[in-house]
Amino acid sequence: MDAARTPIQTLKACLNGRRTRAEHPAVPVTPAELATAAEAAVAAGAEAVHLHARGPAGAESVHAADVGAAVAAVRHACPDTPVGVSTGLWITGGDPAARQAGVAGWAGLAAAQRPDFASVNVSEAGWAEVAHTLAATGIGVEAGVWSVRDVRELAGTPDLPQLLRVMVEVPASPPVNAVVAGQEILRAVRESTRRDDWLLLHGAEDGCWPLIELAGKLGLATRVGLEDTLTGPAGEPVTGNADLVRLALAIVQPAGQPPGRT
Repeated sequence: MDAARTPIQTLKACLNGRRTRAEHPAVPVTPAELATAAEAAVAAGAEAVHLHARGPAGAESVHAADVGAAVAAVRHACPDTPVGVSTGLWITGGDPAARQAGVAGWAGLAAAQRPDFASVNVSEAGWAEVAHTLAATGIGVEAGVWSVRDVRELAGTPDLPQLLRVMVEVPASPPVNAVVAGQEILRAVRESTRRDDWLLLHGAEDGCWPLIELAGKLGLATRVGLEDTLTGPAGEPVTGNADLVRLALAIVQPAGQPPGRT
């Protein structure tokens, strides 16, 4: 089976996001650093990796050359692991046309440079056009929903391509609020789709670990990495993405089940 179409049973590593090394010295920026971080995260038990490609100056990018360099480096280090990237609208300064042009350029990438999947935030202008472009290029689409409103937008958008998964993403918020919000969004997704086999639940900052725990209890896939949190579940310092993966698996893996693909 194509690895890009294989469901994430447990955990995806989100390697860098918008983070800088000023926030944590282990944030990977260059393709070589992303490859090293991905290899360590996969060795620790991650089943897929998600990254934000960077340009030569270190800024986030959706330009084909930058995405291709990052994906190729990670794929070389982790040849059997699905590799995903961000299409966040902020990367192009809020310009939907610039984002669309950047993503359309991925069609010209060689197979080794092309991501297996990409996340598209339903709250952002032009998201459906990006989803169609990705699907036409053979790239799986992760639809990110941040609210019940996003779920309604997703459910009410006609003629969407088949989605790889829906990511329930709860923005940074206090732990109790994050759990309540996550449950509300999950309920809305289930009511509109009648399925949860394609769901991934995660949060950020203080809400990261409570939502990982909730995902484990519900048997849902989740994610962890320096994009989402810089500390462990008790606020303890971490060395990097692999450390976070190990800590997350200790929460979500059933006792006696080995880490990694199931």
